[in-house]
Amino acid sequence: MTSRSELAAWLRLLLTPGVGVESARKLLAAFGLPQAVFEQSHAAWQAVVGTRAANALDSPPEPLEAQVDRLVAWLAEAQHHHVLTLGDSQYPAELLQMADPPLMLYVLGDVNALHHPRRLAVVGSRNPTPQGETNARQFAQALGEAGVCVVSGLALGVDGAAHDGALLGGSSTIAVVGTGLDRVYPKRHLSLAHRIAAQGAIVSEYPLGTPPLPENFPRRNRLIAGLSQGTLVVEAAVQSGSLITARLAAEQGREVFAIPGSIHAPQARGCHALIRQGAKLVESAQDILEDLRFTACAASEPGTPSVEASCTTEDELLHAMGHDPVSLDALQARTGMTTAHLQARLLELELSGDVARLPGGLLQRQAQG
Repeated sequence: MTSRSELAAWLRLLLTPGVGVESARKLLAAFGLPQAVFEQSHAAWQAVVGTRAANALDSPPEPLEAQVDRLVAWLAEAQHHHVLTLGDSQYPAELLQMADPPLMLYVLGDVNALHHPRRLAVVGSRNPTPQGETNARQFAQALGEAGVCVVSGLALGVDGAAHDGALLGGSSTIAVVGTGLDRVYPKRHLSLAHRIAAQGAIVSEYPLGTPPLPENFPRRNRLIAGLSQGTLVVEAAVQSGSLITARLAAEQGREVFAIPGSIHAPQARGCHALIRQGAKLVESAQDILEDLRFTACAASEPGTPSVEASCTTEDELLHAMGHDPVSLDALQARTGMTTAHLQARLLELELSGDVARLPGGLLQRQAQG
């Protein structure tokens, strides 16, 4: 568990006015963890981030101690309250590949949900048509029944329907929010938020107490895209936050899917624009499962310790191996499995004769019969 002094150092780096995320990353790259950053001289800071940021670092921000007290108290409230720093082993690897990963992630619920091997973002309009809301819920439920973890933003409309559908499908779901985790926005999703925390996770990069500021919501969209292997847009106007999420997903090399709608519906125009730009038109959840090679599997029961065990099949692992020699690291990157689980699965495949170990630590799928 992260100590109070470590949390204080991370929060100081995060909350100091005039020190943005880019400068913070430069300081971490130069000096290591935040505690080491604040052991450096003013001149050392200045050499890395310039005079203005170095001057800001000279004194702790005024609300620092209150924020540390608040965070420590929040973490002590319940076992399902977590904070992950950029240097934490449980920090999602996919976010580390982004240009601007959050320095801290606050998590309410099951941290393991962030490492689910199958994650799909489902996003769309806050004011969907009745059919659009039904589509979001039905697609998410079908994906949940196939063992997919649905990622969305807890907003009204499509987001809420997607979370609800995933829960109805028996799978976990992740809500990425634009407020501190000690408040729920919108308030009408309070009951839904409790269900998500019990069967998945609510995630924020914003400190406790952060209100629903308009600028935070477009920014949180990059995390929705970053945590997912693909993004499904259900309904969206041409100028829509959902299209920001889709664009970010495409920039990160993730698949983008869109459900077509009526040519007369404004909420369908964003999806049609995405399809013209290369997004994949889908008519059923099965289209997505096949495209992402998510073979159907039973969703894990709430409280199951490991999501991988219920959602990664032997055939899927063999498919990820291909037929050429592959390293353990490459295989882990392809599957998203933890090292321990991957090693256990590979041992089973070795014993069954489906996989052989080669010199240099490489593995290769064996032809059968």
